[in-house]
Amino acid sequence: MLSQHCHPPSDRRGAVITEFAICAPVFFLIVLTMFEFGWLNVVRHTADNAAYEASRVAMVPGATAAEAIAEAERIMSAIGTRGATVTVDPPTLAPETTQVTVTVRVPLDRNSMVIPKFGRGKEIESNSTLRTERVETR
Repeated sequence: MLSQHCHPPSDRRGAVITEFAICAPVFFLIVLTMFEFGWLNVVRHTADNAAYEASRVAMVPGATAAEAIAEAERIMSAIGTRGATVTVDPPTLAPETTQVTVTVRVPLDRNSMVIPKFGRGKEIESNSTLRTERVETR
C-alpha cells in the first residue's frame, strides 16, 4: 500500500521569505554599485577623450581656445553629462604658443546614476597636453 505522505510536513514555511528579505538588499546594493561604477567609468573615459580631442583641435595653427572648448563640450554632451567645465591653458593661443593643455572637470554629484550624495564635492578631472604645430618665429 502507498503511503499517504509523500513529503513530510515542513516547518520552513517562512524561511524562503526571510532568506529573501535578508539577501535581496545586499544583492540589489551590489547590482546598483556595479551600475554606478560602470557609469562613472564611461564618464571618465569620455572626459579623457574630450580633453584629448579638444587639445588636438587647439594644437593646429589658427585654432582658438573657444573651438577647443566647443569640441570638448560636444563630446561630453554625447553622454549627457551635466555641469562639466572645460579650460584651455593658455587661454589665448598665440603663434608662439608651444603647447596647449585642455582640462575637463565633471562633478560627480551631478552625474551620478544611483546615489549622488556619495560624490558630493568630488569631480573627475582629465587633462591632455600636446605640443602645437605652430611654426616658431625667430
